[in-house]
Amino acid sequence: MDPTILKLVRDDPRYAYEAYEFVCEAVSHTQDRLGRAPAGAGDDDDDRHVSGAELVRGACDLAVREFGLMAPVVFRRWGVRSTDDLGGLVFRLIGAGRLSKSDEDDPDDFKDVLDLDKALSEGFELSLPEPSRRGPR
Repeated sequence: MDPTILKLVRDDPRYAYEAYEFVCEAVSHTQDRLGRAPAGAGDDDDDRHVSGAELVRGACDLAVREFGLMAPVVFRRWGVRSTDDLGGLVFRLIGAGRLSKSDEDDPDDFKDVLDLDKALSEGFELSLPEPSRRGPR
């Protein structure tokens, strides 16, 4: 376990340890999706930077890939109920030195980006087969 993340959870237990780990993974996933993954040690941070809205969409994509239909449940269990919560996690990780930010980045970049439950549930449809009209045999 990462001692930096453990300290964040101890200091403010609103979010689960796994939520912080997931956000770090979501940053890398989003960079990969957008073609901004680090190529080497000399990469400029500006070339890899993702906006709050981009990170929210990337986090939703990763959650649906990893957790499928359970993504909304997992997020709620972690204490993540809105895009504002994702921003809170990001900025706590920035404060702890685990993530970096540009001068323009602000927690408000995550405010009401999208309906998180809807984004985590889109594309999934549960249906039951039509009942037979003939009745039981």
